[in-house]
Amino acid sequence: MAQERNIFKIKHNDIDPGKGRILISEPFLRDSYFQRAVVLLVEHTSEGSMGFVLNKRTDLIVNTFFAELKNMPDLPIYLGGPVSSHHLFFIHSLGAVLIPGAVNINENIYFGGSFDALKRYIHQGNAIEGKVKFFLGYSGWSEAQLIREVQEDSWLVSNSSNNDILLADGESYWRNSIELLGDQYKSWVNYPKNPELN
Repeated sequence: MAQERNIFKIKHNDIDPGKGRILISEPFLRDSYFQRAVVLLVEHTSEGSMGFVLNKRTDLIVNTFFAELKNMPDLPIYLGGPVSSHHLFFIHSLGAVLIPGAVNINENIYFGGSFDALKRYIHQGNAIEGKVKFFLGYSGWSEAQLIREVQEDSWLVSNSSNNDILLADGESYWRNSIELLGDQYKSWVNYPKNPELN
């Protein structure tokens, strides 16, 4: 197994974690939240980090919890992480003009803002597929914890994404995110999810 780990070892790309950057879990990570996960960092400071797992869809929909959205198209909920797992969060590309209070994460993505404004936007008949993504909980790291995990090879930090963060879904998104990093990570894609079963 140690020899196998060396074959798949992260080749560091010297990109530091930061707001708007992507974390890609290495193929050995077995944590139920983070196995084959792609995480968008929405905050990274000396005090800690916060992000959302982009590709772990649940069977829940937002509509179930808000009567005024009951007859609207289904709004799926993703598993954002283990912290505050009973709270709903959202990211979007609608901007701070349409959604007051939204925080800019990168060129196209915003975090949070007025949920009432978002509900009004939906009720006006605006399509939101590929524009808004909802999460239960978030992924959080205490001071210097994420830096340690990157140094311990749990995560690879990336500037790139599939440019479809708001549509990211499933293990295929993890694979696609790896493929964008180049041939040196190709072996990750073929590493079995449960090697002891092979």
